[in-house]
Amino acid sequence: MKRYIDLIQQTFEFPTREFGVDVDNTLLFNNVPLMDIIEKYGTPLKLTYLPKISEHIENARLIFKNAMKKYNYSGSYTYCYCTKSSHFKFVLEEALKNNIHLETSSAFDMPIIQALEKEGKISKNNYIICNGHKRPQYLEYISEMLNDGYKNLIPVLDNLDEIDHYLEHADKAKEVQIGIRIATDEEPNFAFYTSRLGIRYKDVDELYLEKIKPDPRFKLKMLHFFINSGIKDTAYYWSELTRFMFKYCEMKKICPELDSIDIGGGLPIQTSVVFNYDYQSMIDEIIENIQWICNKNDVPVPNIFTEFGSYTVGESGATIYKVIDIKQQNDREFWYMIDGSFITQLPDSWGIGQKYIMLPVNNWDAPYTKVNLGGLTCDSADYYNTEAHSEDLYMPMFNEDNEEQYIGFFHTGAYQESLGGYGGIQHCLIPSTKHVLVNLDEEGNLTTELFAEEQDSESMMKILGYRTERGKAEKLEKS
Repeated sequence: MKRYIDLIQQTFEFPTREFGVDVDNTLLFNNVPLMDIIEKYGTPLKLTYLPKISEHIENARLIFKNAMKKYNYSGSYTYCYCTKSSHFKFVLEEALKNNIHLETSSAFDMPIIQALEKEGKISKNNYIICNGHKRPQYLEYISEMLNDGYKNLIPVLDNLDEIDHYLEHADKAKEVQIGIRIATDEEPNFAFYTSRLGIRYKDVDELYLEKIKPDPRFKLKMLHFFINSGIKDTAYYWSELTRFMFKYCEMKKICPELDSIDIGGGLPIQTSVVFNYDYQSMIDEIIENIQWICNKNDVPVPNIFTEFGSYTVGESGATIYKVIDIKQQNDREFWYMIDGSFITQLPDSWGIGQKYIMLPVNNWDAPYTKVNLGGLTCDSADYYNTEAHSEDLYMPMFNEDNEEQYIGFFHTGAYQESLGGYGGIQHCLIPSTKHVLVNLDEEGNLTTELFAEEQDSESMMKILGYRTERGKAEKLEKS
């Protein structure tokens, strides 16, 4: 019978730059021996390989540099990190080592920005792109920070009335740079036609002429473009980008200070060992199209901002489980039950059918079998049984009486903790996993650090309003 490693090697070009197998037939992830991590910390666990974050930032900058050089593009490129992908301090600190800028989505982003500035991780000269529909607290933070000297903080208008707050309250700022998000049309298979985010094309001119232009302190700096399906080589993407760029050229002729576009995020990450996305060709084509349209309209090319989130942090993450039970439910369904939950710990796999790279951590020399993976909750939807490249899922066979089997899901570093309610209350009270950080020291040696233990029951009881015995004792002691 063929071994699992034979299956992988006949299906993919393996090993890859990121994945390999050591002499003990156990998996390496970016040369990190995963069984060593498991033996030290146990499972279930989240793992973040921090150097991957800097690697992706450097790659994106190089791709844009190459494209701009190829087409003699005279505008600049600015890399922003989309904080909503992962707000963890260790993520932001690693990203900020690369002199990047930031994009925010809500009021609670702003104290994080202020804390990073006080710690010297950023300065008030950093670009802070403020996106999203803004409730009063978010508006107040933005105005307060503009008055406090954050001179490159750019509120991106999401509705026609948002500007009124800044006109009234950003009264101490010498100059306020403004962005406008354009409401794009979505793909035909969406449940709605036009994005709920941003301002309609036909309203942009009036917004600028009636509310922004009359106040000499306010400058329209940027137009913002983003479509939900991300940066893809499709007729839909090119049609929307072209429409947006013609609008930019139109606005540039009536607004000389407009000099930038933000093309959002949406660079895809690898969801299968088979991955053929050509980043360089795609960015080349974007730069070429932008330049062609500007030349056609006789306007200077814009500076380009991006706000990559998943691309920045997604491939740094891994989630590792142990198989705790084998169940034969009928003639065809063979289940490996894990010591975690897909619904709570990898919610994108449940909510939007997201696929991740799934590989066994050990037993690569064992025969393989088709399996379904089941989570701990009592919900019938808590399962994972297909891959991005295949309708079937295969795992090594093992004897549960005297062997153990571990499974890794890779490139899980973006969104999963925040969507799953990290440290809060999750379905069936499944606890948040322990989280391990993996880094390289100055000599290039691997280091590990336990960022957080597995969530305990006492923290859940407190959130739910119950008083634990320990809590009662502490209260009595204080009194």
